[in-house]
Amino acid sequence: MLVRNFVKSNVLMETFYVRGGEALSLVLRQGESLEVVDEQGGQPCEIQIADGLPCEVLDGNSLPGTAFRMEAEENCNVSVAAPGQPMLPHEQMPPTDLRVNVQRPIGNFPVPLAKVKAEILVRAATAESYRIEAGDYIQIIDLDGQQCSDFLAFDALCPEHELDATATRTLGGRIYPGPGLYSKFFDDRMLPMVEVIRDTCGRHDTFGLACNAKGYADAGYPGHGNCSDNFNEVLNPFGILPRAGWPAINFFFNTEVGADGAIVADEAWSRPGDYVLLRALRDLICASSSCADDVFTTNAYDPTDILIRVYDKSEVFSKGIANRMTPDAEPRLTRESGFHQATSKLTRDFVESNGYWLPSHFTDFGVVSEYLACRNAAGMIDLSMLRKFEVTGPDAEALLAVAMTRNVRKLSVGQVVYTAMCYENGGMIDDGTIMRLGVNNFRFVCGSDYSAIWLRELAKERQLRVFVRSSTDQLHNLSVQGPLSRELLAPLIFTPLLQPSLNELKWFRFTIGRLDGPDGIPLVVSRTGYTGELGYEIWVHPSNAVALWDRLASVGIQPMGLEALDMLRIEAGLILAGHEFSDETDPYEAGIGFAVADREEMFIGRDALRRRAANPLRKLVGLVIEGNELVHHGDCVHSGRAQIGVVTSAMRSPILGQSIALARVDGYYAEIGTMLEIGKLDGHQKRLDATVVRFPHYDPEKTRVRA
Repeated sequence: MLVRNFVKSNVLMETFYVRGGEALSLVLRQGESLEVVDEQGGQPCEIQIADGLPCEVLDGNSLPGTAFRMEAEENCNVSVAAPGQPMLPHEQMPPTDLRVNVQRPIGNFPVPLAKVKAEILVRAATAESYRIEAGDYIQIIDLDGQQCSDFLAFDALCPEHELDATATRTLGGRIYPGPGLYSKFFDDRMLPMVEVIRDTCGRHDTFGLACNAKGYADAGYPGHGNCSDNFNEVLNPFGILPRAGWPAINFFFNTEVGADGAIVADEAWSRPGDYVLLRALRDLICASSSCADDVFTTNAYDPTDILIRVYDKSEVFSKGIANRMTPDAEPRLTRESGFHQATSKLTRDFVESNGYWLPSHFTDFGVVSEYLACRNAAGMIDLSMLRKFEVTGPDAEALLAVAMTRNVRKLSVGQVVYTAMCYENGGMIDDGTIMRLGVNNFRFVCGSDYSAIWLRELAKERQLRVFVRSSTDQLHNLSVQGPLSRELLAPLIFTPLLQPSLNELKWFRFTIGRLDGPDGIPLVVSRTGYTGELGYEIWVHPSNAVALWDRLASVGIQPMGLEALDMLRIEAGLILAGHEFSDETDPYEAGIGFAVADREEMFIGRDALRRRAANPLRKLVGLVIEGNELVHHGDCVHSGRAQIGVVTSAMRSPILGQSIALARVDGYYAEIGTMLEIGKLDGHQKRLDATVVRFPHYDPEKTRVRA
């Protein structure tokens, strides 16, 4: 998979990723160099040149960051493999990704996504027009990064009808479409024209006109070249009349609406090689520009080329939004979990969640039905977007002891613990659970890929002998939650004599077993969850995911989507990144002070957390809201005129019959029974009465989850 290219000196650096257990073939020309980097450590690498024999250039003992380099003495075909077998759920040696850097002379374009039907190079500060047949794909590529490209589209049969940004925003309910359910751009008749299939940048503009002569003249640059005049020139052969300013879709243009209503712009987010992939929904006349702006921040003051590629309608491309672990990491596109083949038969309503397409709700059930199934019986939800990391080696315990707020030294084999991971100042990096599979063997399940990078950096800094390998692609997971979950699951889960049976499994413990007998699908089952109900999480290799789903469905466990899960976790007082916590909040402010162990052993953030605990400024509280008005994440919380907090999550609880919320408020106002107000509109014109109450709102004694 090609992930980016950038200019370095007089060469073009192309970076590819070989997925664990897979291989990559590419062509090296004479003088070009290739570098393979084992970023996670312990991943063998084999290289085969032409028809020669594979040669192992990295072995299973390589440390994180170990690299192999070679230079081609003549043109050759090269195969780079990251060998490895699928990892069983109880194992801890997943095949992991290898990074491949190839240096080529400047002038080479990124590798195409498929066979190219047409290719159009839009030179810097110019525009080009082109025809597209219905069903064909348009890839708009920012070759050098931070270069905007305005896009126009007209109905080829009726060119008076054009892509309309206002209609698109109105019908889609978004500032601009993206891959997924709300992916279409519409014309002035409110008919779909193009669909967004992929987007590796994620930041565009649909408010402003393409740059124009008046805009430059008003800024003191009369006669400056501009996209609108360039469009007029290239659209003239199609009989399309000129305009002083074209209402375009401004791909890669970084704008946002400020709190004061101002539309502000800055340098583009796009990196070299970022692209948008569109599918034409009718025959079109299109035009694309390389924005001519070299006097403002739009193109980082340096217009560069844009490449347009057209692919035939017969090609099949996955839909995806790019997710990056760090600013310079690979833009990995949204992927489907192992359960997708089963869930996609039951719903079309998928949302992007942490790099995966997951069901929002199911067609035959609906959000409230799914929620009630979990509260009253049992529901199952795909949570494969959770990140899993195998932490192994003689210093594995030492690393986790210094990185986590919980004391992992007290963790027994077979036990699970919930923990936070913090910076030195006490701000949270992530939260998650740790399973202990052996003396030097742990599995960390969390929300962010960055957590593994941070752990590897910490291990290197402390000179610890430990591997932190991603097993996210090897372990997908279903959460089965509800008061009947044990009763329905127990007959299906076989466990060996040395492992606890499902009926014996205690809260925050796990067992190793198989589905339907000793020869069934290998599983790890933990008694954990995110709903406040008795429940389990089942970990399985993706190749066995559909069989697991179908078996659970056969005993009456109802599918459940992310919307229902959000309702359940709010009632249960369970926190979510970006809502209840961020790197600006500590575990006490996030309501998980219980996850900070009082221990003498130094861990990252210990001293800062002690100071924060002794002098808390903010506190997470539960609120009950009078009436039935909806409250939302981000709503302001007031005591009189003063804003003293913010709503982090809110819902209308079907079981409690109340509107409830979690809110982070000034510690002075956190006492149970305190009367507050939630501000709507501008925060002052409309207020909703709210009372601070004990949380969790649902089952505050946690009797159900412990049942």
